[in-house]
Amino acid sequence: MSNVTPPVDSHATEMKLDKEPEISKYFRAVVKMQASDLHLKANTVPRIRSAGAVKATSAAMLTNEDIERMMFEIMTPAQQKFYKEHGACDFAHDLDGSDRFRINVFRQRSLTSVAARRVARYVPTFEELHLPASLKHLCYLHQGMIILAGITGAGKSTSIAAMLQHINQNRACHIVTVEDPIEYLFQDDKAFINQREIGIDVHGFDDALRYLMREDPDVVLIGEMRDRETFQAAMNAAETGHLVFCTVHSSSTSQTITRILDLFPEEGRELIRQSLSFNLRAIVCQKLLPSIKPGIQRVPTIEILLVNPSVRRLIEAHRETEIIDVIRSCYNDGMQDFTEHLYRLVEDEFIDHKTAYEAAPNPEELRMRLKGIRSGGGSILS
Repeated sequence: MSNVTPPVDSHATEMKLDKEPEISKYFRAVVKMQASDLHLKANTVPRIRSAGAVKATSAAMLTNEDIERMMFEIMTPAQQKFYKEHGACDFAHDLDGSDRFRINVFRQRSLTSVAARRVARYVPTFEELHLPASLKHLCYLHQGMIILAGITGAGKSTSIAAMLQHINQNRACHIVTVEDPIEYLFQDDKAFINQREIGIDVHGFDDALRYLMREDPDVVLIGEMRDRETFQAAMNAAETGHLVFCTVHSSSTSQTITRILDLFPEEGRELIRQSLSFNLRAIVCQKLLPSIKPGIQRVPTIEILLVNPSVRRLIEAHRETEIIDVIRSCYNDGMQDFTEHLYRLVEDEFIDHKTAYEAAPNPEELRMRLKGIRSGGGSILS
């Protein structure tokens, strides 16, 4: 049988290309309202997350068929197959001429739901994100591991994007990112950047990390450290002279170290402690809070650990719970704990007292700080 190409209806093809996916109207509404997330669930109205709160919209209720039709229109056949087999699928979608969305389609009670995070195409600066200046200094390191920690939705990806963009604008180097999915899209500036998306550019994290060192990177972004193999690859990259950025789901600097150690069996943790003490450069733990300052919806509160000889000794001695004392004695070196940063956010009128107390690891300690009494070392700044 000869190979015959079926005739193409050029008019139909042109019409299809001109027509936006149906989901775009919802995404554009999210952009217009400057919301952070879109949530779709069968037999309910669409919801958005704005200023941290999830709110129902005035749009019509969507059926399961509506949601699946809209999602399958923007998913590849491979992604559709993966979702049907596994009950969940992550991917990203570019809204033409606007922002990008990081999408998770998942099954619940045998129906399809969607959580879509808006990622602005423009990479914000440190100043626009209200990030501490000490984070900018980390961008000039040439070796080691920098960990961004926090819960989902804490702004970790955006802070890393700002740091990578600063490197892009100031250093002649090669940046390689391994992401699932790609969130912020970078344009080459002083640096040049290769971004690899799991499932599209490379089969999986294992393959991407295996080939990483052959790609001659100077700076590496490895998304979430979700398992032992991913962390080991990140550590190997740091040990071989690269600056590595990665994320961990944890709520404090000391808990971040515990979470990493928990990835490994008891007999292997001593070696990991030694590797951490040698290669770790900083842990930045972040939360996003609703702001009371006009024109600013949310502002980060950040705990910063910069690894110095005292921190290295504590990690090696299994005393990471004492790291907070080092942070409090080194405020002048660019470190800060949540209590100190919450105090400053209140004083600078970014957040109210109620928000600060709710976010504080120790509300009573924050109350004392607001009265001018500080725990640990350092002098009173107020």
